[in-house]
Amino acid sequence: MTNLSVNINKVATLRNARGENNPCVERVAADCERFGAQGITVHPRPDERHIRRDDVARIRAVVRTEFNIEGYPSDDFIDLVLRTRPEQVTLVPDAPGQVTSNFGWDVALNVEFLTSVVERFKEAGIRTSVFVNPDPEVIRMAARTGADRVELYTKPYADMYPTDPEAAVAPYAEASEVAHSCGLGVNAGHDLSLENLRFFHSRVPYLNEVSIGHALICDALYYGLEDTIRRYRECLI
Repeated sequence: MTNLSVNINKVATLRNARGENNPCVERVAADCERFGAQGITVHPRPDERHIRRDDVARIRAVVRTEFNIEGYPSDDFIDLVLRTRPEQVTLVPDAPGQVTSNFGWDVALNVEFLTSVVERFKEAGIRTSVFVNPDPEVIRMAARTGADRVELYTKPYADMYPTDPEAAVAPYAEASEVAHSCGLGVNAGHDLSLENLRFFHSRVPYLNEVSIGHALICDALYYGLEDTIRRYRECLI
């Protein structure tokens, strides 16, 4: 079974536009779970333009499924994760002002750094995933860090899907096979949507989890949050 983790960053973006607490991110997280989401993802960034540091503990208190915190493993991020104790942490190579996570780690260049970070989280009993491009050699290097999973960066798939879905998904199917052979679990995320998710899921083996935020929250404006989560879950059957 492939789990759906809902990234609620965009809910926090809407809240922050007015400087009040509407919509309430904790309530949305609880509602997502009530409507069938199997996890909640947040990505606190240094400028706190969406999820804020102080949101994280409050969301942790209401999540009953799986809590996943994404981010660049700076010292303050590591401290936040160790205090919060999510089920999963996803390490992404974001620069401080980056709008979104739009490339995976150069693991070979950062293998010692990533290994040291993974060791700290694993000592705390936190499953650790490394955000990567669908490159077999990068995935093999990721396994050397001691990580539990990789998260495959899927925007290239989403961009190519409308014109050549088979070619778009082929690198991801291979990457997932390689990850599985290395003992790694497989997550995926970025620009997955109702348009392309079902096909991706049908072609990529060993897929443990997809993390979806922007497209899902956009769809919820039209279908409502409950129906939207149902539709995404149906793509993963």
